[in-house]
Amino acid sequence: MMKELSVLSAFFALMIATAGVAKAQQATAGQCGPRDTVLGQLTDRYGETRRAAGLGAGKVMELFASEKTGSWTITVTTASGMTCLVAAGQAFQDIAVALPGEGA
Repeated sequence: MMKELSVLSAFFALMIATAGVAKAQQATAGQCGPRDTVLGQLTDRYGETRRAAGLGAGKVMELFASEKTGSWTITVTTASGMTCLVAAGQAFQDIAVALPGEGA
């Protein structure tokens, strides 16, 4: 349970640091598609699975990653079912670190 909370905490911190989901979506407008299509490509092409999720500004943000290759992708899905790529990279690590003031 603590590991899941730590991953979600890091995920939300990353969301805040991206200067806003709407701005990121505009920057990647060409990298959007129907949710099933986008998730199918993340699974089939990159072997990524969903690792964390959260809500922000009425949208669902998700983190996908592959343990095998270390690739990761952050997506945002709107209520209409359109999913956009917000960020992607390499060297994903599953880290559970308590925030200052949290019990160990």
